[in-house]
Amino acid sequence: MGRWDQRAIPNPAFGACRGSIHCLLRRGRSAVFRTWAGLVVESAKALKPVSHRQPIRIADRHRFDCLIDARTPEEFELDHIPGAINCPVLDNEERVRIGTIYKQVSPFEAKRLGAAMVSANLARHLHETFADKPANWKPLVYCWRGGLRSGSMVTWLRLVGWDAQQLAGGYKSYRGHVVEQIETLAPQLQLRVLCGATGSAKTRVLHALEQAGAQVLDLEGYARHKGSLLGNLPGVEQPSQKYFETLLVQQLQAMDLSRPIYVEGESVKIGRICLPLVLVKHMRTSPVIEVRATPEARLAYLLRDYAYLGDDPAALAEKLGWLKELQGKEAVMRWQAWAHEGQLSPLFAELMRLHYDPHYERSQEKHFVQWPGRISLATDDLGERGIEELARRILSPA
Repeated sequence: MGRWDQRAIPNPAFGACRGSIHCLLRRGRSAVFRTWAGLVVESAKALKPVSHRQPIRIADRHRFDCLIDARTPEEFELDHIPGAINCPVLDNEERVRIGTIYKQVSPFEAKRLGAAMVSANLARHLHETFADKPANWKPLVYCWRGGLRSGSMVTWLRLVGWDAQQLAGGYKSYRGHVVEQIETLAPQLQLRVLCGATGSAKTRVLHALEQAGAQVLDLEGYARHKGSLLGNLPGVEQPSQKYFETLLVQQLQAMDLSRPIYVEGESVKIGRICLPLVLVKHMRTSPVIEVRATPEARLAYLLRDYAYLGDDPAALAEKLGWLKELQGKEAVMRWQAWAHEGQLSPLFAELMRLHYDPHYERSQEKHFVQWPGRISLATDDLGERGIEELARRILSPA
C-alpha cells in the first residue's frame, strides 16, 4: 500500500482529521481514498474566493458603460441588442472552422485551436477598441447564450482590472425579451390606423404627424421597404426579421401608451418582413383614418416618390412580369414596354386604375373592423403643404 505519513496531510484544512488516519489505514485502502478525496473537495470549496458579482439581467444592461457583442460579425448583422458594439472573439470563418473541427475531429482539438484564435482576437481588441478605456470602465459582454465566447472576454477584461460582467443567457435571453415585449405591449397601443389607396402619401403624412409632436409607428421605415410590389428601396437591404422586431420593440418601449399612436394600415408582410400577428390583429380592430386623394394628386405624388424606378428599366420590367397571372400577358407587356421607354406616367396611371384601385375598398372593408365608421379626409394636394394640412386636420378634427 505504500507509506502514509500524517505529516503529509495539509494543515489546517486536514488537521482535525489526523487522529483518524491510523484508524482508516486499518480499514483499508478504499476508505482512505474516499476520505482523502472528500477532504480535498471541502478544502477547495473553503479556499475558493466568493464572487460579489450577480448574474446581469436584460433590465440591468443600462447600468454599464458599454455593451459588447462578442459574437461573429455575421451574427451581429442579423440582429443585436441596440447600442451594442461588435468585438468578436471569433470571426465568421474562424467560427465555422472551429465548429467543423469540433464535430469531425474532437472537442479537445476544437477548444485548443479556438483558444489560440480567441486569444489573438482579444489581444487585438485590447490594442485597438479598448486601448483608451479608463481604469473604472465597466463593460457588459454577451454572446449567443452567455457561454465561452463572452466568458473568455470577461475573464481577460477582469484580469486587466476592469469590472467586466456577463449578460445572463446572452443574446438568446434578449431575443426572448423582445418576443415577450411585443406580445405584452402591442395590445395596449392606442392605435389610429392611416389608410388610403396607393399613392395617397400615407408615409409622408405619418412623418408630418411626427414632426407635429404625435407618436408614430413607422413600420415601413423599420422594414426599409414601401410595402408594395415596387416597394424595394434602391441600394437598401431589408433587415432580418429578428432585427426588425428589435427595432419595433425599441420604439414601443419609448412610447407613452396613454396617448394615440398613428400607424399606416399594412398587410401581414412588408416586403419579406412579417409583421407580428398580435400587432396586425390589434391594428385591424383599431379606429381608421382614410386619406382620400384625387387620382391626379396620387399620380403626381407617385411620379415624385418613385422616380428612381426609371433609373433601372430592366429591373422595373422584371418586377412587372410578376403580375402576368393577375393582369394578363397583354397588359403586362404594355407596362414593360413603357418601363423600358421610361414612360412612368402612363405606367403608374394604369397600375393605379387596373391593379391597385379595384381591390382597395373591398380589401379595407374586409380587414378593418372599424372601416364603416372611419374618418375620411379628402384632398387634391399631396405636395408638402397639402401633407402638412392633412396632418393638422388629423390632429385637430372639426
